[in-house]
Amino acid sequence: MEWLKAHRTKLWVAGIALLLVFYLVLTFNRAILLLADPQPIAKVIGAAYFVLPIIGAWALARELLFGAGLERLGRELDAEGGLPEDTLPRTAGGRILRNAADAEFPKYQAETEAAPNDWRAWYRLGLAYDASGDRKRARAAMRRAIALHRSGA
Repeated sequence: MEWLKAHRTKLWVAGIALLLVFYLVLTFNRAILLLADPQPIAKVIGAAYFVLPIIGAWALARELLFGAGLERLGRELDAEGGLPEDTLPRTAGGRILRNAADAEFPKYQAETEAAPNDWRAWYRLGLAYDASGDRKRARAAMRRAIALHRSGA
């Protein structure tokens, strides 16, 4: 049971990925059937259907690599003792109180401005953006952290 709790997110990701792969295979199959049809409109639709699995596979691979990169950086930062302590107050449902997260944010923003080539600072900034509810900027900061880590910065 403990293993299940520890790997719950990975299991959900694997399940969703498998469903998406199943959908992509079905779409690819339909594309082939439509391309074999003698009607010109069916061929056009089949060609369009053929593109969908390619885009879907690319998006799936990109997201899985992003998640794996984040996990790797998080483990490394944790081993160094560099992950911020989670002391933010939460609602009864477990959500972080946004005003508390917003109050903590300038600290991480200043750290990143002081060391713009430090992947650790960008990773912590991504966590701060996420806690403040800004998912778009959180992902951008995390992508920057991954890129800096790859470059050895």
